[in-house]
Amino acid sequence: RASGTTEEIAEHLKKRINSGLKQISFFIIPSIAGFLALGDVIVAALYQTGEFSRQNSIYVWAVLAGSTVGLLATTLGRLYSSAFYSLKDTKKPLRFAMMRVFFTITLGYICGLRLPIWLGISPDWGTTGLTASAGVAGWLEFLLLRRSLNKRIGHTGLEISFIGKLWTAATISAIVGFGIKNLAGHVHPILTAIAVLTPFGIVYFSITALMGVDESKRFFNKLKRSKK
Repeated sequence: RASGTTEEIAEHLKKRINSGLKQISFFIIPSIAGFLALGDVIVAALYQTGEFSRQNSIYVWAVLAGSTVGLLATTLGRLYSSAFYSLKDTKKPLRFAMMRVFFTITLGYICGLRLPIWLGISPDWGTTGLTASAGVAGWLEFLLLRRSLNKRIGHTGLEISFIGKLWTAATISAIVGFGIKNLAGHVHPILTAIAVLTPFGIVYFSITALMGVDESKRFFNKLKRSKK
């Protein structure tokens, strides 16, 4: 809760939102990189037993890759929606959510059902189009929410330099993980996941800590305190 003048409340809310945006992005951006580069490893570790084959893992990997299109936007958008609720404004989040649903249905029909036919590929791959189109609609909702809230309380958002640091660390981590995946060969999916995802996480947290990302520093500080 915050009390004071309208300006003071707006300033407090801006600080909370900007802090939340950083914390969300710190975990979501490497998740996007992981789903794109290592999604088959993640899926195989969870499901590739019995009748769930390697081909099935590749298919679900494609669906995951499609979902990464809007993963960052939809998670950040939930924070902006909460900010409107804290201001006792429920109409704008509802209006923007309805627009997102409309565009999700429209783009989903095009990308999920029509696009595979136009491209001459199997209709099964339309599922990837569904997740990707939902992501595009998620970006639309996020941009509308941010623009509307910024008009009300002032500028909020992430610095380009901060986003650049996270993407740099996530990309390098994904390259490391992808290289280990190719070297691992044919071993049990769970062992592969441990061998690939552990270095992926270590590299990401290490690079972000070296870059001076506060969220990474806080993570390592908590880790140190938990060992005492």
